[in-house]
Amino acid sequence: MNPVLYDLRGLKCPLPVMKTRKKLAAMASGALIRVDTTDPMAVIDMPHFCNEDGHELVEAEKTEDGHRFLIRKR
Repeated sequence: MNPVLYDLRGLKCPLPVMKTRKKLAAMASGALIRVDTTDPMAVIDMPHFCNEDGHELVEAEKTEDGHRFLIRKR
């Protein structure tokens, strides 16, 4: 299953988490989403969001201009 690509670069906290939550709400359980962010707080916020909402943080990596997260919906 290919992940949905979601470009949230340029948005500041709390928008990346809020938009990711809304996007995931419309997706099927088990679906993958790859989120690109430039907000430095996302490295803390995204894992916390996944833990709180029960999603699996499959992968988190540093990119040239921020971070990329691969999340599987619960």
